[in-house]
Amino acid sequence: MINIPYLTALSTYFSYGLLFAFGQFRDFFRKIFDWWNASNLQGYAPICLGLEDFYIRRLYLRIQDCFGRPICSPPDAWFDVVERVSNDNNKTLNRTTKVSRCLNLGSYNYLGFASSDEYCTPRVIESLKTFSASTCSTRVDGGTTTLHSELEVCVANFVGKPAAIVFGMGYVTNSAILPVLIGKGGLIISDSLNHNSIVNGARGSGSTIRVFQHNTPSHLEKVLREHIAEGQPRTHRPWKKIIVVVEGIYSMEGELCQLPEIVAICKKYKAYVYLDEAHSIGAVGRTGRGVCELLGVDAADVEIMMGTFTKSFGSCGGYIAGSKELIEYLKYTCPAHLYATSISPPAAQQIISSINVILGEDGSSRGAQKLAQIRENSNFFRSELQKMGFEVLGDNDSPVMPIMLYNPAKIPAFSRECLKRKVAVVTVAFPATPLLLARARICISAAHSRDDLIKALEVISEVGDLVGIKYFPVEPNKEQLEANRVKLE
Repeated sequence: MINIPYLTALSTYFSYGLLFAFGQFRDFFRKIFDWWNASNLQGYAPICLGLEDFYIRRLYLRIQDCFGRPICSPPDAWFDVVERVSNDNNKTLNRTTKVSRCLNLGSYNYLGFASSDEYCTPRVIESLKTFSASTCSTRVDGGTTTLHSELEVCVANFVGKPAAIVFGMGYVTNSAILPVLIGKGGLIISDSLNHNSIVNGARGSGSTIRVFQHNTPSHLEKVLREHIAEGQPRTHRPWKKIIVVVEGIYSMEGELCQLPEIVAICKKYKAYVYLDEAHSIGAVGRTGRGVCELLGVDAADVEIMMGTFTKSFGSCGGYIAGSKELIEYLKYTCPAHLYATSISPPAAQQIISSINVILGEDGSSRGAQKLAQIRENSNFFRSELQKMGFEVLGDNDSPVMPIMLYNPAKIPAFSRECLKRKVAVVTVAFPATPLLLARARICISAAHSRDDLIKALEVISEVGDLVGIKYFPVEPNKEQLEANRVKLE
């Protein structure tokens, strides 16, 4: 639960209200001019209509320069951002030939594998020569190479499950799998802050969906108990299947899932656990095996383990790991496996190689060093931000750390001022977050050096003072005050 300061909430509501009122006022006159000019749609209704269209035109377009910034280099600790200009108040953005070298605090490159790597890159290039850039086919036709089979074995061993299946896109892994696992007569109980891919997958399943309060096991147990007692709507028959869906690290909050408590509750009520480890696999745990390893949960107690390769492994795609029977069933029924083009062979080789480095199978200790570095970097950066007075969400060891902005005017101000100082950050607002809870989401990488982090902290502190987002008073440093007093004397 985020306790929004009263004045901050009031000013945020006032700002959105003002934007809404002026936007509606302008739209009123726009309709008059359109009627006067007799624009002819030939009987067609407008494609874009409603509050979403209003939000995009009157709010999003004003600050769209803060989003979708093109880059022209690997997403390493530092990357090249293409500068853009607009001559029509941000309605359109035109690329220039200028490039800014910026410190990257927005990419999911948690272990630094997205840039050139001494072990991974040569093997990826060799696989490109052997297999080409794409299989140009689905897995069940001509799209399964030896690399795909090797990757599935590698992933299953890494996460501690008997078998695994891989897909070419992380988002599709959730949205296509859930409708296959459960349908009418089933019950999905989802964390209130689960990712949109989970939401869409649950909706597409046709099952009954219930939500429990974010990361609150006691409320989960209450919801489970009530719905098991009531049974299915109207008929009150027992549920055919119950699946509880949670994430390892919540991508907009940076919080670790309370997995031990949730697993214990699901065991008690005979519900399946579906764990999305998109942001946690490879990034946390002593050997990078995710929240199960970090929190001491046996992987056998989590029936369905999902994850993506787009973060820690520097590639693309996603996976589902579970029992051999489950994976065999998915291979015969999942549309993402039957009808979608298989994952690119070089991308598959990148994942295999990065897992080898993490496990030390490349003959070096670089994997262990990367895991220690991201943990150290994340905890140092979070601690320093909190000392400065920022409201930072999330838990220790999490590489995701949101800085709360709240007010809509502070979203573009923070992003633009950081970019001026050569620090690239990601800002997030409605509809990705609730209306009041806009934030800047910082993602830390093992590729960041201590000097990189210190520079980022200096810039964020300066911009934080300028924009006014240090919501907590900072206790004065007694040693620094004494040193200043001595200097004055």
